[in-house]
Amino acid sequence: MQSNASISVDRVVKNYGDFRAVDNLSFDVHSGEVFAILGPNGSGKTTTIRMILDILKPDSGQISVLGGAINDQTKDRIGYLPEERGLYRSVKVLEMMVYLGMLKGMSRRDARRRSLELLEQLELSENSKSKVSELSKGMQQKVQFAVTVMHNPALIIVDELFSGLDPVNTRVVKDLLLKFRQDGGTVVMSTHQMWQVEEIADRLLMIDKGARKLYGRVDDIRKQYALHAIVVEGQGDWASLPGVDHIEHNGREGTTLYLTPEATSSSVLAAITTADNMTIERFELAVPSLNEIFIKVVEEQ
Repeated sequence: MQSNASISVDRVVKNYGDFRAVDNLSFDVHSGEVFAILGPNGSGKTTTIRMILDILKPDSGQISVLGGAINDQTKDRIGYLPEERGLYRSVKVLEMMVYLGMLKGMSRRDARRRSLELLEQLELSENSKSKVSELSKGMQQKVQFAVTVMHNPALIIVDELFSGLDPVNTRVVKDLLLKFRQDGGTVVMSTHQMWQVEEIADRLLMIDKGARKLYGRVDDIRKQYALHAIVVEGQGDWASLPGVDHIEHNGREGTTLYLTPEATSSSVLAAITTADNMTIERFELAVPSLNEIFIKVVEEQ
């Protein structure tokens, strides 16, 4: 296990009868990072998370959480937001939050203070006396997140955190998530929303059929799949440039210049800067989105 790892999964295997859900899987989650776990439905994401949380036991391999084997003390330092939400619908919001905080070892006074603080940050103060069933889906999602972080855990694991949130509430929750990371907390997020991963995750793991397919820094993985092409904005006859095989106009997204095998981005940039009839406002490698990479990797399997 790395010294800065909040979670270490080492050659873990999990079978359900003859079906192998997790296949010799290894990865580390570094302390103080946002780590995304991706994969198609049935890939083994949920099984992996449940083994990390000690809900399920691996058939073989080792898992270390917050410095060792998970126990009751470790669990009190973890916040978990499952995809299947678990709020008490007939209970008033503040009462429920205080109760759940006390289950995590907080005093009633501290749980109430922290609950009111989070409700204000999530713009839910006026709903503190409402029953959960009276809240919209987005409001319930924000309360669920508040419950996940209210006891100031060292590690939170969130499954489809932004599901059901409109853009405004997505920003509110995202800001709190990043504040949690900024204060030294570690975040593991499982999601299908690739643009959220691009925006906030430091590193990622992609699994398919229980096995590791991609693992590393988000920027490094995107660059690994970069096309032999560049995207430009400006004015000029791009197709006439030496080293450009063909071009593709992408409207407001600029123009993609596909290069010949021997050309490089540096040689094309040099040609643009020395041309008299060209102006350049944007010049960057044509890097696919995580969504495009995800589809490519899954289809290759």
